[in-house]
Amino acid sequence: MPPLGPNASIQVGLATLAANPLRTALSTLGIVMGSASLVAVLALGDGVEQYARAQIEGTTDLQAIQITPVFYQQVNAERMVRADTIHLDVAEATSLLDGVPGVASAILTVSGAAPLAGTRPGLPSAAEVIAAWFRGEAGAVELGAGRRFTEEESAGNAPIAIISDTLARVLSVGDTLLLNGHPLTVVGVLARRAMGERPMVAIPFGALGVLPGGFAPRVPSLNVSAGSLEGAEPLRHALETRLTERYGSWKERIRVNSNRGRLEQASQGMLVFKLVMGAITGISLLVGGVGIMNVLLAAVAERTREIGIRKAAGARRRDILTQFLAESVAIAMAGSFIGIAIGLGGAFGITAIIRAQSEAELYAGFAWSSIAISALAAIAVGLIFGSYPALRAARLSPIEAIRHE
Repeated sequence: MPPLGPNASIQVGLATLAANPLRTALSTLGIVMGSASLVAVLALGDGVEQYARAQIEGTTDLQAIQITPVFYQQVNAERMVRADTIHLDVAEATSLLDGVPGVASAILTVSGAAPLAGTRPGLPSAAEVIAAWFRGEAGAVELGAGRRFTEEESAGNAPIAIISDTLARVLSVGDTLLLNGHPLTVVGVLARRAMGERPMVAIPFGALGVLPGGFAPRVPSLNVSAGSLEGAEPLRHALETRLTERYGSWKERIRVNSNRGRLEQASQGMLVFKLVMGAITGISLLVGGVGIMNVLLAAVAERTREIGIRKAAGARRRDILTQFLAESVAIAMAGSFIGIAIGLGGAFGITAIIRAQSEAELYAGFAWSSIAISALAAIAVGLIFGSYPALRAARLSPIEAIRHE
């Protein structure tokens, strides 16, 4: 009788599994639980990562790049104003940003202090003043009342202002205040404690003339934000290229700062979290692998005579090996597919409960990479834990196996 090919050996293995449905189901259960746990944790980890990124991008400046002109230089141990200072205004900022890929928003600010006056009693005598021009969502500050500046207003010199909630104890939307003698109409009030306890007035960048002159020039700062954490470094390189095109050798005249270190820490923290959680739940897959090995070892002991007859009929060692490995991998794959479905369902169910019980917009993340990792891990477990029973079956002597009772 000619030896069986690998396809025939695989068919024999699958037929054996079908003939013993209860044993197959029990041996599959461990893989189902392991795969479900792994997929659920990976999906929840992806969802938590997306939620954390959204929170970081919405509440921090990690994806921002700051461009600041250098006004001073050291000459003979003295601090002197540079003669080649770059004057960063709205026109210059616009020309820098136009055509640069990856810019989600930008804000140009200059700050200083100015005397404050008005008709209402209790008004502070001075306030911090921030003149700002913005592009995109950079101007979307949280307000307690009133409205924000439009992008066009922020570039102009309209006599309007947004005040801090500290000043809102005295002033309200529609009131007029005198900033360094210039009348401004209050159009908005910042949300409570947005600027702490300091009295603060925000004005359009074009209204810089209301600030009193001083001995030291005020240094404007341009903050440019990428659309995502990953886009911060490419945006930094694109901005540096644009600076080189406009100013040539600029590194002594302009400072470009980013949060590269903090970005790397945030990304590393998210990766470590997923790896740790994946490793912990991966232990349950190993438990499932032990279950497969135990079932196959029992099957080898019960089918010793059958194995001997097959080998006497011409089956080679690799045919027996292929048969038992096919059984092991089939159990692992079936358990993996069922576990993936259960794990995804569990992850989406858990996040739905979290959303119902809290204000967190947390959703399970569906990534094909997570599905592939779970499936490949289950197959690897099937191969690894099925190898010993398969080798044990393949090494049986046909004569001794046939004599086995």
